[in-house]
Amino acid sequence: MYGRKVKLRFFFVLLILITLVLSVFLILKSLEENVVYFQSPTEIKVLSEIKKKKIRVGGMVKNESISLVSGEVQFVITDFKNEINVTYSGAIPNLFMEGKGVVAEGFLKDRNFFLATKILAKHDENYMPPEVKEALEEK
Repeated sequence: MYGRKVKLRFFFVLLILITLVLSVFLILKSLEENVVYFQSPTEIKVLSEIKKKKIRVGGMVKNESISLVSGEVQFVITDFKNEINVTYSGAIPNLFMEGKGVVAEGFLKDRNFFLATKILAKHDENYMPPEVKEALEEK
């Protein structure tokens, strides 16, 4: 019914579409592995299940909560409604201190304990990350 030229064009268009869909799928799949979600302590308390994925927890470092125990820094992040205990081993940014905003990246052990692999506090004393500011304003 259709000529050889029409069938060949249809085949090439189909091949291009399949290649395009496959490329987009692979790009999105690879980006999905690098996504790190931000959550506040209140959002963590209401989680239905704890996943073993890397997340960021942000809020304020609770006053008088920082302690050094055998090379680890332990502190509490609060959004003034709920709190989460954080343990971190590594270099601490100079601007990390009590009463200041912080974002910790790592893994949840349970709803009350967070194991940080990175502390993000590279800002001046007046700056607050937008995610932390929005989370605190909601509360």
